Amino acid sequence: MRIARRGQTGFTPSGYHHLGANTGGEWAGVSGRMSVVDTTIRPRTYDFVASRFMVKRNMGRGTINWLEAGWAETGWADPGRQKVYTFNTNTKTWQFYDQYTLKQGDKVWLDLHADSDGVWSAWLWWGDRWNLLTAQKLPLGSTATIEQYVEVHVDAGRPGRVDVPPVTVDNVRLRPADGGSPRFWRDDVPTLTGTDPAKRELSGGFCLDWLTRYDTWTAGDCGRR
Repeated sequence: MRIARRGQTGFTPSGYHHLGANTGGEWAGVSGRMSVVDTTIRPRTYDFVASRFMVKRNMGRGTINWLEAGWAETGWADPGRQKVYTFNTNTKTWQFYDQYTLKQGDKVWLDLHADSDGVWSAWLWWGDRWNLLTAQKLPLGSTATIEQYVEVHVDAGRPGRVDVPPVTVDNVRLRPADGGSPRFWRDDVPTLTGTDPAKRELSGGFCLDWLTRYDTWTAGDCGRR
């Protein structure tokens, strides 16, 4: 594979690239569907691409607690394979679920929500039923800030190019804090995107298109649109 150098066309800046949004307020959960794509993550690097939902709380003094779930392709865990994963700040480790075999073109449904006892759980729809991925007692309370992101990380020690075909995220619903029925994440929900939602290109050659703000969108390489 050709490795682009700094200053050349196609070079992907090292570090993190976040494509998505987070809520301005707190909710009791989030669910939605994500498409699976095949990226050019490089083996034996700290590259990764993750399409995920997250629930989090800023505890102050630089401490954030969270639970995230989605699919990821990494440079250290079976490079070239897309895997269902979770990460939480209790264990501080990536958990991969090899029993759920993914491939390019698949679509996965995920749900993260708080139970009445304050335990946050992540679920995957597979085999015509919801399957528990993890349940964590986190210091979030019964509500949290919600994130939906395609996250790209390029290994700072291995500059080069990482390609990400557009990932589609849709049917994103939020669970109200008052226990009401889930509702679509629409533009009447206070939402932070970190950039002007009207601008497609964000950074590093990656673009985000809000098809319906904010429950249907695509993110990935700008050149593949």
